[in-house]
Amino acid sequence: MNNTLVAKERKEFRKSILTQLRKQGYIPAVVYGKHEEGKPIFVKNADLLKNIREIGRNGIISLDINGKKQNVILEDFQANPINHEIIHADFLHINMSTEIHAKVHVALMGTSKGVEDGGVLQQSLHQLNITAKPKEIPETIEIDVSELQIGHTIKVGAIRKNYSNITINHDDDEVIVTVIASKQEDENSTSETQSENIVDNNEEKEA
Repeated sequence: MNNTLVAKERKEFRKSILTQLRKQGYIPAVVYGKHEEGKPIFVKNADLLKNIREIGRNGIISLDINGKKQNVILEDFQANPINHEIIHADFLHINMSTEIHAKVHVALMGTSKGVEDGGVLQQSLHQLNITAKPKEIPETIEIDVSELQIGHTIKVGAIRKNYSNITINHDDDEVIVTVIASKQEDENSTSETQSENIVDNNEEKEA
Protein backbone atom coordinates (compact mmCIF):
# COMPACT_ATOMS: atom_id res chain seq x y z
CA MET A 1 0.00 0.00 0.00
CA ASN A 2 1.35 3.42 -0.99
CA ASN A 3 1.72 6.29 1.45
CA THR A 4 -0.69 9.15 0.80
CA LEU A 5 0.45 12.76 0.57
CA VAL A 6 -2.22 15.45 0.44
CA ALA A 7 -1.56 18.38 -1.91
CA LYS A 8 -3.41 21.48 -3.02
CA GLU A 9 -3.22 23.30 -6.32
CA ARG A 10 -1.20 26.49 -6.30
CA LYS A 11 -2.67 29.49 -8.10
CA GLU A 12 -0.28 32.21 -6.93
CA PHE A 13 3.33 32.39 -8.12
CA ARG A 14 4.60 35.60 -6.55
CA LYS A 15 7.77 35.28 -4.49
CA SER A 16 6.05 36.81 -1.46
CA ILE A 17 3.33 34.12 -1.60
CA LEU A 18 5.92 31.34 -1.84
CA THR A 19 7.77 32.78 1.15
CA GLN A 20 4.52 32.93 3.11
CA LEU A 21 3.73 29.29 2.26
CA ARG A 22 7.12 28.17 3.55
CA LYS A 23 6.68 30.14 6.78
CA GLN A 24 3.36 28.34 7.28
CA GLY A 25 5.05 24.94 6.96
CA TYR A 26 4.30 24.19 3.30
CA ILE A 27 6.56 23.34 0.37
CA PRO A 28 5.83 24.74 -3.11
CA ALA A 29 6.02 21.92 -5.64
CA VAL A 30 5.23 20.79 -9.17
CA VAL A 31 3.81 17.47 -10.39
CA TYR A 32 4.31 16.44 -14.01
CA GLY A 33 4.31 13.38 -16.23
CA LYS A 34 6.10 12.21 -19.35
CA HIS A 35 3.52 13.83 -21.62
CA GLU A 36 1.85 16.08 -19.06
CA GLU A 37 2.23 19.76 -18.39
CA GLY A 38 3.50 20.59 -14.92
CA LYS A 39 0.86 21.41 -12.31
CA PRO A 40 1.89 23.78 -9.47
CA ILE A 41 0.91 22.46 -6.03
CA PHE A 42 1.97 22.73 -2.41
CA VAL A 43 2.32 20.09 0.32
CA LYS A 44 2.96 20.10 4.05
CA ASN A 45 6.65 19.95 4.88
CA ALA A 46 6.07 17.57 7.80
CA ASP A 47 3.96 15.20 5.68
CA LEU A 48 6.57 14.97 2.92
CA LEU A 49 9.37 14.28 5.41
CA LYS A 50 7.21 11.61 7.06
CA ASN A 51 6.74 9.91 3.69
CA ILE A 52 10.47 9.97 2.96
CA ARG A 53 11.26 8.45 6.37
CA GLU A 54 8.69 5.68 5.94
CA ILE A 55 9.17 4.65 2.30
CA GLY A 56 12.57 6.07 1.36
CA ARG A 57 13.77 8.62 -1.16
CA ASN A 58 12.47 6.63 -4.16
CA GLY A 59 9.27 5.29 -2.59
CA ILE A 60 5.93 5.43 -4.38
CA ILE A 61 3.60 8.15 -3.07
CA SER A 62 -0.14 8.36 -3.62
CA LEU A 63 -0.48 12.10 -4.24
CA ASP A 64 -3.97 13.34 -3.38
CA ILE A 65 -4.76 16.60 -5.20
CA ASN A 66 -8.22 17.83 -4.27
CA GLY A 67 -9.43 14.24 -3.79
CA LYS A 68 -7.91 12.89 -7.02
CA LYS A 69 -5.05 10.44 -6.40
CA GLN A 70 -2.13 9.54 -8.65
CA ASN A 71 1.05 7.54 -8.12
CA VAL A 72 4.18 9.68 -8.05
CA ILE A 73 7.78 9.60 -6.89
CA LEU A 74 9.85 12.47 -5.54
CA GLU A 75 11.84 13.20 -8.69
CA ASP A 76 13.92 16.06 -7.32
CA PHE A 77 14.01 18.72 -4.63
CA GLN A 78 15.81 21.91 -3.70
CA ALA A 79 17.12 22.50 -0.18
CA ASN A 80 18.10 25.60 1.73
CA PRO A 81 21.94 25.62 1.77
CA ILE A 82 22.01 26.87 5.37
CA ASN A 83 19.44 24.79 7.27
CA HIS A 84 19.02 22.07 4.58
CA GLU A 85 15.22 22.27 4.71
CA ILE A 86 13.37 21.37 1.51
CA ILE A 87 12.15 24.56 -0.20
CA HIS A 88 10.80 23.10 -3.46
CA ALA A 89 9.89 19.63 -4.73
CA ASP A 90 9.28 18.01 -8.11
CA PHE A 91 6.96 14.99 -8.29
CA LEU A 92 6.86 12.67 -11.30
CA HIS A 93 3.57 10.99 -12.23
CA ILE A 94 4.42 7.34 -12.92
CA ASN A 95 2.97 4.31 -14.69
CA MET A 96 3.64 1.25 -12.53
CA SER A 97 4.42 -0.92 -15.59
CA THR A 98 6.81 1.56 -17.23
CA GLU A 99 10.50 1.88 -16.39
CA ILE A 100 11.74 5.21 -15.06
CA HIS A 101 15.10 6.76 -14.21
CA ALA A 102 16.10 7.17 -10.57
CA LYS A 103 19.09 7.92 -8.38
CA VAL A 104 19.78 5.38 -5.62
CA HIS A 105 22.04 5.86 -2.60
CA VAL A 106 25.04 3.50 -2.27
CA ALA A 107 25.41 2.00 1.23
CA LEU A 108 28.75 0.40 2.14
CA MET A 109 28.34 -2.57 4.46
CA GLY A 110 30.96 -3.91 6.88
CA THR A 111 34.50 -2.88 7.76
CA SER A 112 37.10 -3.67 5.12
CA LYS A 113 40.22 -5.67 5.92
CA GLY A 114 42.24 -2.90 4.31
CA VAL A 115 40.92 -0.36 6.82
CA GLU A 116 41.68 -2.74 9.68
CA ASP A 117 45.25 -2.88 8.34
CA GLY A 118 45.54 0.91 8.42
CA GLY A 119 44.21 1.83 4.98
CA VAL A 120 41.69 4.54 4.14
CA LEU A 121 38.35 3.82 2.49
CA GLN A 122 37.52 6.16 -0.40
CA GLN A 123 34.02 6.15 -1.91
CA SER A 124 33.92 7.62 -5.42
CA LEU A 125 30.21 7.07 -6.16
CA HIS A 126 27.69 7.86 -3.44
CA GLN A 127 24.66 7.26 -5.66
CA LEU A 128 23.98 5.38 -8.88
CA ASN A 129 21.74 6.30 -11.78
CA ILE A 130 19.44 3.41 -12.59
CA THR A 131 16.46 2.48 -14.77
CA ALA A 132 13.73 0.22 -13.39
CA LYS A 133 10.00 -0.21 -12.87
CA PRO A 134 8.81 1.84 -9.88
CA LYS A 135 8.26 -1.12 -7.54
CA GLU A 136 11.70 -2.57 -8.37
CA ILE A 137 13.69 0.54 -7.43
CA PRO A 138 15.72 -0.35 -4.32
CA GLU A 139 15.85 2.05 -1.39
CA THR A 140 19.64 1.63 -1.34
CA ILE A 141 22.26 -0.35 -3.24
CA GLU A 142 24.24 -2.26 -0.62
CA ILE A 143 27.87 -3.20 -1.23
CA ASP A 144 29.84 -5.49 1.10
CA VAL A 145 33.36 -4.09 1.55
CA SER A 146 34.51 -6.44 4.32
CA GLU A 147 36.94 -8.33 2.03
CA LEU A 148 38.39 -5.21 0.41
CA GLN A 149 42.17 -5.03 0.85
CA ILE A 150 44.54 -2.05 0.53
CA GLY A 151 44.95 -1.20 -3.15
CA HIS A 152 41.80 -3.05 -4.19
CA THR A 153 38.62 -1.56 -5.67
CA ILE A 154 34.99 -2.44 -6.31
CA LYS A 155 33.72 -1.33 -9.70
CA VAL A 156 30.21 -1.09 -11.12
CA GLY A 157 30.65 -4.26 -13.16
CA ALA A 158 31.18 -6.30 -9.99
CA ILE A 159 27.72 -5.52 -8.56
CA ARG A 160 25.51 -5.89 -11.65
CA LYS A 161 24.75 -9.55 -10.99
CA ASN A 162 23.36 -8.67 -7.55
CA TYR A 163 20.89 -6.20 -9.10
CA SER A 164 19.88 -7.98 -12.30
CA ASN A 165 16.29 -6.67 -12.10
CA ILE A 166 17.44 -3.08 -12.67
CA THR A 167 19.69 -1.36 -15.21
CA ILE A 168 22.65 0.48 -13.70
CA ASN A 169 23.47 3.33 -16.07
CA HIS A 170 27.22 3.43 -15.47
CA ASP A 171 30.23 1.91 -17.23
CA ASP A 172 31.54 -1.34 -15.73
CA ASP A 173 34.95 0.26 -15.12
CA GLU A 174 33.63 3.09 -12.96
CA VAL A 175 35.07 2.78 -9.44
CA ILE A 176 32.59 2.82 -6.57
CA VAL A 177 34.96 2.34 -3.64
CA THR A 178 38.64 1.66 -3.04
CA VAL A 179 41.02 1.29 -0.10
CA ILE A 180 44.24 3.27 -0.31
CA ALA A 181 47.30 3.27 1.92
CA SER A 182 47.14 5.98 4.55
CA LYS A 183 49.18 9.15 4.06
CA GLN A 184 51.05 8.44 7.25
CA GLU A 185 52.13 5.03 5.98
CA ASP A 186 53.30 6.56 2.71
CA GLU A 187 55.27 9.25 4.55
CA ASN A 188 56.86 6.68 6.88
CA SER A 189 57.77 4.50 3.92
CA THR A 190 59.31 7.48 2.09
CA SER A 191 61.20 8.53 5.21
CA GLU A 192 62.59 5.03 5.73
CA THR A 193 63.68 4.83 2.09
CA GLN A 194 65.42 8.20 2.31
CA SER A 195 67.19 7.15 5.54
CA GLU A 196 68.38 3.93 3.92
CA ASN A 197 69.72 5.88 0.93
CA ILE A 198 71.62 8.27 3.23
CA VAL A 199 73.17 5.35 5.12
CA ASP A 200 74.13 3.64 1.85
CA ASN A 201 75.72 6.85 0.53
CA ASN A 202 77.70 7.38 3.73
CA GLU A 203 78.95 3.80 3.65
CA GLU A 204 80.06 4.24 0.03
CA LYS A 205 81.98 7.44 0.94
CA GLU A 206 83.71 5.74 3.88
CA ALA A 207 84.66 2.83 1.65
